[in-house]
Amino acid sequence: MDFIRCENMSHIYNSGQENQHEALKNINLTIKSGEFLTILGTNGSGKSTLAKHFNALLLPSEGKCLVDGMDTANVDDTWNIRQKIGMVFQNPDNQIIAAIVEDDVAFGPENIGMQPAVIKEQVYTALKAVNMKKFRKFSPSRLSGGQKQRIAIAGALAMNTKCLVLDEPTAMLDPQGRLEVMNTVKELNHQQGITVVNITHFMDEAALSDRVIVMEKGKIIKEGTPREIFADVKGMKKLGLDVPVAAEIAYRLRDKGVKLPKDIMTTEDLVKALCQ
Repeated sequence: MDFIRCENMSHIYNSGQENQHEALKNINLTIKSGEFLTILGTNGSGKSTLAKHFNALLLPSEGKCLVDGMDTANVDDTWNIRQKIGMVFQNPDNQIIAAIVEDDVAFGPENIGMQPAVIKEQVYTALKAVNMKKFRKFSPSRLSGGQKQRIAIAGALAMNTKCLVLDEPTAMLDPQGRLEVMNTVKELNHQQGITVVNITHFMDEAALSDRVIVMEKGKIIKEGTPREIFADVKGMKKLGLDVPVAAEIAYRLRDKGVKLPKDIMTTEDLVKALCQ
């Protein structure tokens, strides 16, 4: 079932002014319910602008963005859309507003008028889902970056979110924090069927997804499975993007005459191919 659909969608910043900029150009994209989609692209390619349309932070200048059948341009549906789509941004410190973890997770449900008994249950369930239940009475200042991002994700889940839109959520984290966050996201997608849209510069994160789209100058220029996208190492490099380390090593070995498959993406793939 289609959960998010963009139809001939464009977005122009500062429309009608001298410094107007068309950040998105005629985007057609469908994201299915329960899918894990990664959006790749260099800075300024339109990734974040696209993501902000999914929960009506931005509205299309042309075309449509539909979320679970609701048009984001319809102001009467804005709150319903934002309950379904939870946004998590780069800096976890910018998203935490309460002095106690469970109070922070409860903030969203309180603002949409959930009953206190329901909020308590939602907070407990959300913290359990991100493996942060034992930290519920902690001050967020005592948490690591990865733990803070998991609290931000719990805050979205507590509002009965059906889709997580992650805008470079691990960019400011160390490797351990990145691993914690991505393991949490993966579990939510696989076990609870939460739809995930992840914007990232880390290609090993992109390799976890069902589908990858690549953006350049406001357009979607590539689309496919991670294996299909990363098989074109030369094309990705030309766009200024990396590929997973194993894909790069395999590419260089093929260049030296070693016969290896073109769809190598993980360390396991590479080891298996070399052993054969």
